[in-house]
Amino acid sequence: MSEAAGITEDAFLGGQLRLKQKRSGHRAGHDAILLAAATQARAGDRVVDFGAGIGTAGLALARRVPGIRLDLVEIDPELAGLARANAAANTIAAETIVLDVTADAQAFAAHGLGPDSVDVVLTNPPFNDPARHRGSPDPSRHTAHVATEETLHAWVHAARRILRSNGALTLIWRADGIADVMAALSCGFGSLVVLPVHGEAGRPAIRVLVRAVKGGRAPTRLLPGLVLNEESLVPKREVRDILEGRATLPLAEP
Repeated sequence: MSEAAGITEDAFLGGQLRLKQKRSGHRAGHDAILLAAATQARAGDRVVDFGAGIGTAGLALARRVPGIRLDLVEIDPELAGLARANAAANTIAAETIVLDVTADAQAFAAHGLGPDSVDVVLTNPPFNDPARHRGSPDPSRHTAHVATEETLHAWVHAARRILRSNGALTLIWRADGIADVMAALSCGFGSLVVLPVHGEAGRPAIRVLVRAVKGGRAPTRLLPGLVLNEESLVPKREVRDILEGRATLPLAEP
């Protein structure tokens, strides 16, 4: 399959962002846009997107908050190449780094990501439980979706290491893994804000968005849940505003 046949160009944020991605394998979706809309950042902040893929979440955040210093960290060289091309095509300044998020501190420092050097980390880690989720035979899709027992703790640890004191980590995870999220954040993070995400009203949450502050001491806050779809399964108006870049989520508010 030629590159032209194997690559699509898709619009995000109501057309404000156009991203090239592989036709097969892991494809960017609503999770990345919700993550960007939940991330608080200001111009001048150094922001790192862990497991950036083609750059969707980090670039969406950069489109909303001009002037951030953005690093896109991705283990797959092909996806990192697409992320680099996407940043350039959308005239967004970003550094793309091919790096395993579970690498040691020395590897991070070699790429300019030393301890206490970053203001914001956002991440959509692999989060499907391999005991209950049959992994895709496509390597990139498997890597993007299926977690090992240590994945979440390793990614949170890496974020804690590079964040400055009072720097923030924002992540999205499956809702039935909220206990794992709280356990991973219990060392070194506080001031948690948790937003459950429901596919439909009256149904259990399918995702949680969590913002945590390195060294934070404020009590944990559980926000009212976000319901994505009407009964007809059409996205709710407020959700469309978020997905099209006209609104943010409460976690992004100062």
